[in-house]
Amino acid sequence: MDFSRVELCAEDEAFLEQTRALITKHVTDEVRRDNREFGQNFDEQVHLTLGEAGYLASDWKSEPEGGFTPVQRRIFELEIARAHTPWYHWGTTSVVARLVQQFGAPELAGKVVPGVLSGEIRLCLGYTEPAGGSDVATCNTRAVRDGDAWIINGSKMFTSNAQNASYVFLLTNTDPQGPKHKNLTMFLVPLDSPGIEIQGIRTLDNDRTNIVYYSDVRVDDQYRIGEVNGGWRVMRSALDSEHGIVDPEDHGLQHIAAMAGHGDLMAETVDAVAALLSEPDPDGRCPLDDESVKFRLGRSFARMEAAMSTPGMFGRVAIAQTMRDISSDLMDMLGTASSLPTDTEGSATDGAAEYLFRLSLPLGIYGGTLEVFRNMIAQHALGLGRPNYPG
Repeated sequence: MDFSRVELCAEDEAFLEQTRALITKHVTDEVRRDNREFGQNFDEQVHLTLGEAGYLASDWKSEPEGGFTPVQRRIFELEIARAHTPWYHWGTTSVVARLVQQFGAPELAGKVVPGVLSGEIRLCLGYTEPAGGSDVATCNTRAVRDGDAWIINGSKMFTSNAQNASYVFLLTNTDPQGPKHKNLTMFLVPLDSPGIEIQGIRTLDNDRTNIVYYSDVRVDDQYRIGEVNGGWRVMRSALDSEHGIVDPEDHGLQHIAAMAGHGDLMAETVDAVAALLSEPDPDGRCPLDDESVKFRLGRSFARMEAAMSTPGMFGRVAIAQTMRDISSDLMDMLGTASSLPTDTEGSATDGAAEYLFRLSLPLGIYGGTLEVFRNMIAQHALGLGRPNYPG
């Protein structure tokens, strides 16, 4: 593993300065405060600014198509993370836009993709159902053919960013009697369609997500993505990206695992805790004088570094599990002040450890539970059999 520093050429240094200046100007303390309060992981003005400046298009396109070079892409990712930019939903929009371009009608792609790259059109995922859990293929949301259109009825849980999106990438069942995985069809449904109701719900870490109801929603066939009953093939690309099943790049500058951005947040918190534990009290003693504190902090560093160095789907599990394991230890070492949240007087590390603790629980559910991912690793990576659940 190469930990050498990448030396920037003059062009990349200028790109770094320009990118940092733009993000610093627009991702203000007020933007971050609003995101903590409302938990949307999105700021429209920041998103539109990045679109107008060409960053969304450059991030979406490959280098031969005029997109970022690998070094520029890494600079952009690091600057976005450094500023704590409300940003996570761009990844969803980016992936779905590629599928629209690949599987959708050309006129639909021509309508949607330019708006995505300008920042004016955002996309969200409509997979999970209230009774389905992580097994999205057990889909009960029905789409019934009606001439040149479809009538959709059902509901979806955890449709994050629906309140800010123009379209939902919706999984439907178009053949209830058909075999599982061969009865699914994907649509890109306009969220301003009559019959759609979006209700906000809150996660433990105060993120805003949604339950969305579809009541006799009429969608023209041009919004179908892929073949009828061929939705699982379309979904696989999106799921692979979400699950972290992607081929590594030769340059080695990309995140090596899904959820690596959350790993960066974990690293920041561990560093902040270490700094605070190194400060002496009025008697000149500091918590790190205690050998047990030194051991536990060192163990947290080691676990964190190992998790962030783990690639692919393995890394996704390692990051989420490590965050769960060490966040309570970090809070315990800081003492009772660590239970106070951000922007609260007297909070330790301005609530960073407390937030990491709350984030660690839903992180092990996003895109599928840790148990689901462990089963996928066992079956698909290690060649083991399917799990045999009792009862």
